[in-house]
Amino acid sequence: MVGTCTALHLQARGFDVVLIDRRSPGLETSYGNAGLIQQEAVEPYAMPRDPVFLLQSALGLRSEVSWHANAIPQMLPALWRYYKNSTAEKHALATRAYGLLTAHATSGHQPLITKSQSEYLITKSGFRFIYRTQQAFDDGCARAARLHKDYGVASQILDSTALAKAEPALRIAMAGSVHWLESWAVSDPGALVQRYANLFVAKGGQILHGDANTLGQHSTNWHVQTDAGDVTASQIVIALGPWANAFVKKLGYDMPLFIKRGYHQHYKRPTRLSMPLLDYEKGYVIAPMQQGMRLTTGAEFARIDAPATPIQLQKTQSLAHELVGLEDPLPTPPWLGSRPCTADMLPIMGAAPKHKGMWFNFGHSHQGFTHGPVSGRLLAEMISKEAPLVDMASFSPARF
Repeated sequence: MVGTCTALHLQARGFDVVLIDRRSPGLETSYGNAGLIQQEAVEPYAMPRDPVFLLQSALGLRSEVSWHANAIPQMLPALWRYYKNSTAEKHALATRAYGLLTAHATSGHQPLITKSQSEYLITKSGFRFIYRTQQAFDDGCARAARLHKDYGVASQILDSTALAKAEPALRIAMAGSVHWLESWAVSDPGALVQRYANLFVAKGGQILHGDANTLGQHSTNWHVQTDAGDVTASQIVIALGPWANAFVKKLGYDMPLFIKRGYHQHYKRPTRLSMPLLDYEKGYVIAPMQQGMRLTTGAEFARIDAPATPIQLQKTQSLAHELVGLEDPLPTPPWLGSRPCTADMLPIMGAAPKHKGMWFNFGHSHQGFTHGPVSGRLLAEMISKEAPLVDMASFSPARF
């Protein structure tokens, strides 16, 4: 999503743009998410600092977190910085910058949705957080009130009785819910990226298959090998998502990036939900999709190329079945993808400090799908020497 939107915004400013992907747009990280454009996501995901939560996570007792022991030594420096940046004070500072991106979430997508004729994929009825315990519900209501006061985020609170009426598919009594009114659901997120890419091609852009590892530099120009031959350009944008860390390390950049992997599985559709649901205390989302009912998991801390481990999906499947009575899984195998995360919870956008003509646009963590259009616009504004829509200092690659 981020790379495709960057290409579109550069194209709109008169640049001759070639989009190079090892596969095709929309087939990697954006393909498998929960399909949400999260207008409520003004706060980045902080690392929980509660010792009980951390101990339970370490012992594999929680559904929303899992980890591979062999990945932790490599990730530890970035994770330690993530932990230190997750204090209330530092998280509030990160939110000030992060919220500037989220403020343009749906408004950034809408022109691209219209131009790509993708309205049929979009439902604008919101996104619901549901809570199992009264304490979690009370905390959720307090947070909703705070986000409305500080950021104008609109929500509706439903108690247990009202939630049961609104979502009759729920099989167990919940304490209540927060309905985020302005978030949008996408019934096929991969298809939305593909339609944005088709719009790029329709306006004269080229999409080629190639490998970023073939990138080289001759004089003042960059060149990459593709299926159509060598492509040369004076400026290049690195928007490699979870593969960016390994790539920029080869160029001499040491950035505190790490991976959170996630899974999804589709199930037969008869379960009726009015909108996507987040089972807040268990850390998974159930979302109606064109392919069926999609169940997405929380975070798995693992190497990007490590074999899939089904433990987290099995845990959430059991919880979701208890909640809504999932139908049989579809025969397609579970999907596995990776989220590119930074230790300070902010994406990396701007000029590469050591390489003239190179630009970075990656590290969007959980919200690359939500922030793709505004991130693409911001980088295009920087490249074309326009005044960016928001202050970019917090996102600069030079901060590391």
